[in-house]
Amino acid sequence: MVAEMIKQGQIVPSEVTVNLLLDAMRESGKDRFLIDGFPRNKENRDAWETTAGYDCDFVLFFDCPEDVMTQRLLGRNEGRTDDNIETIKKRFKTFRESSMPVIDYYSKLNKVCSVNSDQKPDDVYAQTRQYFAKFA
Repeated sequence: MVAEMIKQGQIVPSEVTVNLLLDAMRESGKDRFLIDGFPRNKENRDAWETTAGYDCDFVLFFDCPEDVMTQRLLGRNEGRTDDNIETIKKRFKTFRESSMPVIDYYSKLNKVCSVNSDQKPDDVYAQTRQYFAKFA
């Protein structure tokens, strides 16, 4: 089910995702986490807060133009079924409609740390690293 939803550019149900994340976090034995690509929508955010009982310290937002992301996705050659132009367009549409409101929500709480990711990898890394300095 999860694989088919990803192939269609859709979002996996929140309760499934939250429980998978919490299980992995518990099993790791760690107490600090960077969760990539989550929450993707308001439902995810609400499910996380309800299930986990807490919110994030900050949201790391890699800001990049869609044309650059398209080139990167099509050029990564990982054999993923969702790396085709039709699915990528669906994913961008879903992101604009579902995920950007989450970024806007956290922006109002001053929790968004934005990184311009349309630059050299070393520059992206340097910009990203500064946001984690207080957790070192």
